[in-house]
Amino acid sequence: MFKNRTSIASIITDYQMMKTEIERLERILYGYKIPMDNWGVAQYGLDAAMPKGSSGKSEAELKKMDIRERKQLERLTYMRYCVSILENFTNSFSDLRTNIIYDHILDGWTYRQIASELGVGVTYVKERKHQIIEIIVSARNAQNAQNAQGDQYLLKEKSAV
Repeated sequence: MFKNRTSIASIITDYQMMKTEIERLERILYGYKIPMDNWGVAQYGLDAAMPKGSSGKSEAELKKMDIRERKQLERLTYMRYCVSILENFTNSFSDLRTNIIYDHILDGWTYRQIASELGVGVTYVKERKHQIIEIIVSARNAQNAQNAQGDQYLLKEKSAV
């Protein structure tokens, strides 16, 4: 899905917009905002043992939803996926400056603001952004290749049985 530089660059550019749109769509669809840290958090003890409803829509609710709400739910799912990809790379770069640049880019800072904050040139910030995009693309491609390799392994296992 995000295999090339332009798609990663566009979701980095749209990160702030996606965060606010996720909050808006959650209020529309669920009536409240779902905290980002609860997207897959494990529970322990009695909380894990007790039955509870899912945070998503049930099958009956999905059938009753009109076309507009379905499109909003699809958009919400896509934007959550994009945001989680970008947030997984926070503090994962080799040096501190690159991590700071990445955080500021996600916060919507301009190249000039980042450069003056770090005491470097604008071209340095642009080069680092291109390196960040390359790292994300290569990591996504490696992950996709690993998933494909795992799928091939599973297919061989299924055919062998």
